[in-house]
Parts: sequence; C-alpha cells; structure tokens
Amino acid sequence: MSPTPLFTAPSPSAPAPATTKYVLPPPDKLALLISNSKSTKQLLKLHGALYRHNLHQHPSLNFHLLRSYSSLNCLHYSITLFNQNSNPNIFLYTAIIHCLAQQNLHQQALLYYSQLLADSLQPNAFTFSSILKSCPLKPGKSLHSQAIKFGFDEDLYVRTCLVDVYARGGDILSAKKLFDTMPEKNLVSSTAMLTCYAKHGQIAAARELFDEFREKDVVCWNVMIDGYTQHGFPNEALALFRRMLKTKVRPNEVTAVAALSACGQIGALESGRWIHSYIENLGIKLNVQVGTALIDMYSKCGSLEDARLIFDKVNDKDVVAWNSMIVGYAMHGFTIDAIRLFNEMLRIGLKPTDITFIGILNACAHAGLVDEGWRFFNSMKDEHAIEPKVEHYGCMVNLLGRCGQVEEANKLIKNMKVQPDSVMWGTLLGACSLHGNIDLGEEIAEYLVSQNLANSGTYILLSNIYAAKGNWDGVAKVRTLMKDSGVQKEPGCSSIEVNNKVHEFLAGDLRHPKSKDIYMMLDKINGWLKARGYTPKTDIVLHNIVEEQKEQSLEVHSEKLAIAFGLISTQPGTTIKIVKNLRVCPDCHAVTKLISKITGRKILMRDRNRFHHFVNGSCACGDYW
Repeated sequence: MSPTPLFTAPSPSAPAPATTKYVLPPPDKLALLISNSKSTKQLLKLHGALYRHNLHQHPSLNFHLLRSYSSLNCLHYSITLFNQNSNPNIFLYTAIIHCLAQQNLHQQALLYYSQLLADSLQPNAFTFSSILKSCPLKPGKSLHSQAIKFGFDEDLYVRTCLVDVYARGGDILSAKKLFDTMPEKNLVSSTAMLTCYAKHGQIAAARELFDEFREKDVVCWNVMIDGYTQHGFPNEALALFRRMLKTKVRPNEVTAVAALSACGQIGALESGRWIHSYIENLGIKLNVQVGTALIDMYSKCGSLEDARLIFDKVNDKDVVAWNSMIVGYAMHGFTIDAIRLFNEMLRIGLKPTDITFIGILNACAHAGLVDEGWRFFNSMKDEHAIEPKVEHYGCMVNLLGRCGQVEEANKLIKNMKVQPDSVMWGTLLGACSLHGNIDLGEEIAEYLVSQNLANSGTYILLSNIYAAKGNWDGVAKVRTLMKDSGVQKEPGCSSIEVNNKVHEFLAGDLRHPKSKDIYMMLDKINGWLKARGYTPKTDIVLHNIVEEQKEQSLEVHSEKLAIAFGLISTQPGTTIKIVKNLRVCPDCHAVTKLISKITGRKILMRDRNRFHHFVNGSCACGDYW
C-alpha cells in the first residue's frame, strides 16, 4: 500500500492551470503524518509546510509537532516551538512537561508547571501523570498536594504515578498506604509497588504481592527475578525464571541479564550456558548489556575462555564491558592479561572509570605487585582525574597487607583523605592475622568493637591471631565477646553444579541424599593423602582440642565434601568447579592440590577472594591468596 502523499495535485485529466496548486490534507491526517514521522528531516519538511499554509499556530498540530520532535531526540525544537506560542493551552503545557519529564529534566518540567498555574490554567490528570513521571520524592510530595487540591489524586493513572514516586523515593509506608487505598489497581501500579519492595530489600513482601497478581507481564517477572538477584537470592531467582518460561511469558533482554547475574553468583556454569543458548534462539541480540552480563557470568563461573570469546564478539564495547573483562582476569589471578587489556583500553582512547581501577588494583594484589599497584593508584588522579575512593584505598591496603607491609598499610589508612570503613579495617586485620602482628591486630579489633563495627569476621580474625600463638585464653575471650554481642559466625558453605542442579554443603553436612557415598569417597581421599605422607594443618583449628579431633574437624570442611561429591557424580577427567562463600583454608588448599594430582582432575575453586586453578598438584595462585 502506497504512503499517503503530503500534497494532492489536481487530476491529470483536468485542464492544467497556469500555476500548479497543492492542497494540504485536513488537520487530522496532518496530525497522523506528524506523529508517524521517522526522521527529523521529514518532520522539518512538514513543519515548513504548516508555515507556508499559515497553520503554524494550529493548537492540535503544534501539540503533535512538539511531542514528535521530542521523541526524535530534538527537545530543543520542542522548547522553541512551545515558546513561539503566544497563548499556549493546557494541552501544549502538558506536552512540553511530558517531554521534559521523559528526559529526566524535572526542574525544567516544574518551571513549566508553575508557569501554567501563573497563566491561570488548570492542570488535568494527564498533566499530573506527565510531571510525576520519574519525579524525585521532595517535589513529588508537593505535586501530591496539588493533585489533591485539583481533585485528581483518585485518578487511576495519577495515583499509580504517585505510588511510583513514593516507591522510588524510598518512602515505603506512604507508597503502601496509597496503593492499599486505591479503589482500583492495575498492573502498572502493582508493579510500581513490587519494585519498591524489591529495591528496598523487602523480598518476602514483594513475593507475596507478586503471587497475588492475576496476570503477569514480562516487566513484573523481571522486577521479581532481579529483586532476588540483587539481594543475594540467586537460587530463588533462577527457580522463578524457570517458572516464567513454563507460563510462556517471553523473556527479554532485562530478564536475560538478571538470570545470568544469578548464575554468576552461584557459579552455575551449565545453567548459564543454557540461558546463553536460549536467548540466542529467542533472537535477543548480543548488545553491550547482554554481552557484559555474559562476560560477567562466564568469568564468575570459571570459564575465562568463554568470557573472552564474548568480549571479542561484542561490537561498540563501552567501558563497562571492558571493566567486566578486566575484573574477570583479576579474580582469576591473570594479572598480566588484566594489565594488557587495561593498556589496550587506553590505547583506543576509552577513559577508565573508578571500577576499572578497582579491577586493576585487585589484579596487582593477587600477584603481589606492589610497585605496579602504586603506579596505577597514583595515575588515577595524576593522569585520569579520578579521585581515589575508599574502595581504591582498600585495594592498596589489601596489596600492602598481603605482601607483609602491614605497618605501611596502617600508615596509608591513617594518612588518606577519605574516612576508612569497617571493610578496610577488616582487610588490615586480616593482614595482621596472616603475618602474626598481634599488637596491631588487637588494637584494630578493639577499635571495631568499640565503634560497633565488628562483625563475625572481626572476631574470627582475632581468634586466628590468638590461636596461631597458642593463646587459648585469648580465643576463649573472643568467643565470649561474640556470644555476649549476639554475633553469629558465618558458616562455611561450598556449592557444586552437577547436571544443571546446584548442590550446597556445610561443614560436616549429612543432609545430602548421597551422604553415605560422599563420606565413603572422603575416606578414600584420606587414604590417598596418608599414603603420600600428607600431614593435616591442624594449627588452623581454633579450638583447644586434641590433635585427632582437630584432624577430624578438618576432614569434613564444606569444600572437601563438595569435591568428594564431584568425584562420585561426574565422569573421570571432568573439571570440578566449586564455589566457597569464605576464604579457602590452608589445609583445604593443600589437600585440593594433592587431589588434582592424584585424580588427574582440574579443580576450579572460587572463594571469597579469587579463583584457584588446581592442576596436577599445583595452584595458579602460587599459594598466594
């Protein structure tokens, strides 16, 4: 079907006049042409035609022009067009307010709203729903009063926007009150309230509301899946993703990014590969957002090769994609690759961000490169105009502390411009534990306790310091302090994915259906170790118990249970991938090296600090972690 012509010429059979006259279509057809314009050039031609035919002040046509310019990212034309109207009506005011709000120009939108009131015009429901769109909380509260004044606060769309304003602003009680008193709820208002709960960590309330939805579109599924992912419930996120697929709701790019993030958190490589294949079959393009999510997932799941393949495939990579690959290399201890990629990024003219430097400084920390670390740290401000944040100082404290320069790390903390946080002090305390600096360790721990900044890690590290020196009275004192303050030790947990299912183990776990077989394999492993003369590192056991009990305690650490399960559940030669929530202990590290040699298996272990690649009796970390 041919497009409607802009002008209509006389019939060819009629006598041709001396000058050909073109007739514009009626205003309703012109409005349709304006709204359907696909380019600024086409819109400017139409605008010019309106001028030639003295229709440039037509209210309805100006309304459509103004909105179309904005939708084509020509907001300056929209503003100029509005300002040329000597007597704008409420529809034009609403249109310009809508355009500005869509671009997050809230201050300018509020100025136009004030101007319409000064012109003695009365806003309508569309005016309020336009200006409330993405409006910050403080002006949103004032607009709420205005909506009540003009009698529009009960309007479904206005009330939905108000719920969204309070939800985004973190005023959960007000958002809930407005939502609960809505005479009629729609999917948009329900999704706004759902977003409020997920965003602010009220996951149980969010799920309860989600389950009440009679119909669910892809947006509300995405909000709930992403809420689980962002707040540390990756298993629940993946379970909900599978349920979404069963309901035949088609995932989109946002769903893919959230689900891939969940896989990365738990190291579920098989599930991540399946999602990758699934979104390819759906026709979801490998843009920067999806590509970055895949790079992050593959890196965290232990497949740097796949991460790099995706990185190389993504066109028009932004700094976030480069950062993701640099961080991936860093967490695996591939420091030279991380530095090489960083230099390549600078070569092509891409400006690094603060995240880039967190990645590169961590890479230096994993390899003990103190001089290089200082060079990168100093270049942040000197060469890239980036003021170091507490996270960057924390990376340097970690680098110095790991290398034994504990006093230098302490000096850096005391002289830095930003306020140190509990994470930084905890990092230095960890270095004190690693290098046996009891005096400084006690000083840091006492400070953290006095400031109510101590967590379970603080007490455990102090216990390590005392236990390493055989000071069992000190260990007992720390345990009493923990008990009195109500602090619970974070239990060590290791997980392994087999046949697309993630299996989790705690120390001494007996809950798994195959526990009997797992412990039989553990006995076999212990036999292998003893035959090779391995001596358990019982000095790390923080209990004043006999040596035999210490050995038994070490034998049932969660990572050893996960490895035993991997050995009985996968084919010989298959790589075993383990995810540990805490730092892998020295005994498990030494044992895993031996298991990799005895079984001929590669064992990949991700702990809280980094990845360990165990191959043929050695680890890629060089026993430096």
